Amino acid sequence: MLAVITGLAIGQSERRTRRSTAIAVALVLFLWGAATIRSTATSLLSPPPWVLDREKYDALAAEIPLSESERMLDVGCGTGRSLVGLAPAIPERCSLLAVDVFDDRIILGNGPQLASRNARLAGVDVAPIRGDAARIPLKEDTVDTVTLCRVLHDLSATDAREALTEAHRVCTPGGTVGVLALPYPHEEDASPAAYWRKLVTEAGLTVSTIIERDDGYVIVIGTVPERPNSPLEKRA
Repeated sequence: MLAVITGLAIGQSERRTRRSTAIAVALVLFLWGAATIRSTATSLLSPPPWVLDREKYDALAAEIPLSESERMLDVGCGTGRSLVGLAPAIPERCSLLAVDVFDDRIILGNGPQLASRNARLAGVDVAPIRGDAARIPLKEDTVDTVTLCRVLHDLSATDAREALTEAHRVCTPGGTVGVLALPYPHEEDASPAAYWRKLVTEAGLTVSTIIERDDGYVIVIGTVPERPNSPLEKRA
């Protein structure tokens, strides 16, 4: 009888031990999960360490007369990566706009508020606009500088062409369109530099600079040609 009682006591003790162990493991997993979620949320809602990309944006900014810009548009700003990258070169007096579809299905929290916050923390104020790069919701001759950074490869070939045509439309004559493109042309086996230059030229822009970087990125600078005078102006 004593053996039976002792066996029961040992069994109960083992069950208590296993239960305690299970609770401890569950607590550890809960705390680890909470820490992971918090870390992920903090990373998504805070400016990422985009300083790692700084040299690409510095290289682009060096080819654009940003110091003379009074109105600038960044196309496809997303969470503000390009705004943060170009911020050091954007003059304080420059009125900055940014267009993006702000699709948060890929990047949690991707929206105008996050782009504005990240830009502000980088030292620039931006007015974000929800819109399509292929149909920029701005009037003709609205800005004197347009940048398209790391966005054209994400679009279809048709939309990439439309985005450049739209950049031409909203940019004033004599203005600048700057492209920072990844080495992923839509045409198989095409040279990235030649391909992106072709698209910029097809949009009616005059290519003044093309740089193919060692890391594969391509910088293309296009100038908006002066528009012909109207017939009345010609007759005058």
